[in-house]
Amino acid sequence: MFGALNRFIARLDDGPREQGSSIHGTFGFQVLRNTNAEIPLEPWFDFIIGINGRTIDNPDPNLFAAEVHNCAGSAISLGLFSAKGQKIREVFFQVPAEKPSLGLSLQWTPLSATEDVWHILDVIPNSPADTAGLLPYGDYVIGSPEGLVRGESGLGELVEDYMNRPLRLFVYNHEYNVTRPVTITPTRTWGGEGALGCVLGFGALHRIPAPLEEPPHGPGETLFSTDSAFDEQRPTSSASHAAPNAAPLAPPTADFLVPANMQFQSKSPPLAPSPSAKPKKGRAHHAFASPSAGLDDYFKEGEEKSKEQDYAPLARAGSVPPPPKIGGPPRAGGPPKAATPVQKEDEPGAE
Repeated sequence: MFGALNRFIARLDDGPREQGSSIHGTFGFQVLRNTNAEIPLEPWFDFIIGINGRTIDNPDPNLFAAEVHNCAGSAISLGLFSAKGQKIREVFFQVPAEKPSLGLSLQWTPLSATEDVWHILDVIPNSPADTAGLLPYGDYVIGSPEGLVRGESGLGELVEDYMNRPLRLFVYNHEYNVTRPVTITPTRTWGGEGALGCVLGFGALHRIPAPLEEPPHGPGETLFSTDSAFDEQRPTSSASHAAPNAAPLAPPTADFLVPANMQFQSKSPPLAPSPSAKPKKGRAHHAFASPSAGLDDYFKEGEEKSKEQDYAPLARAGSVPPPPKIGGPPRAGGPPKAATPVQKEDEPGAE
């Protein structure tokens, strides 16, 4: 649909190594300010490189404004280049009929200007960067309201000009996809190396990546839900009162309620032992219920055993159990005589 714009997109999609070189010498209208909330354009990051299917190759702003006026009361399409991940996209929106304006402040700028970013790789504790609130790995210095920052040495030159003075920087955080102003005071007397106290990265490996699809979770946020099909089938108290005769819900099909020692048994129910059969000596064998029988049979068997023990015959009330027997039964001639003590060889005889 875009013609020349599609060829431009194809060059950017060739590969990561060719993306940086393909945008050199290419210009577009950089968005400096956006006062129209209906247009999803981000200042500094977005460049308008096409309009209504045609690539913009003329820096004359009057031609661009005339194209917008011609679309008053109808839809207009814009081809955009984003510095976040160096991606191309197309947006459509309606141009007002009464005031055919986009509500944008634009500037003709080379797309390579988005490569002048500095990646914060590390922040030394108690340094000016640490005091200013710079975050390692996620923060990118993208510019400053104090002046243009161009080239690898641009930020260093600006820092030298503001030595021991507050310096304002525009910092973009990739993890939270936000841009914030940061005020830092460069100094060489803070007790460490460098004027900022942070490690910076510059070049092709430190471009601004595409924003994350899902932002990271903050402290205390729920990471996942443990709701299951069993929770969905669980009846509420109001439902149980409304339909007391209703059939109970079927248990879930998941086997997380089956004990571990039941999972590997056969589906056929175990055979009941014969009442005359005696258990064999040796290692004890434990009978396990089948998972197909369910937990009801498993607990029913234990309940029956408990009832058998509860209803076992007991002695009559009031009777005292006999004392334990000591020795054999008494002889017919009378009570047993006391046994004569046996003298040991080491003990003297009785006098």
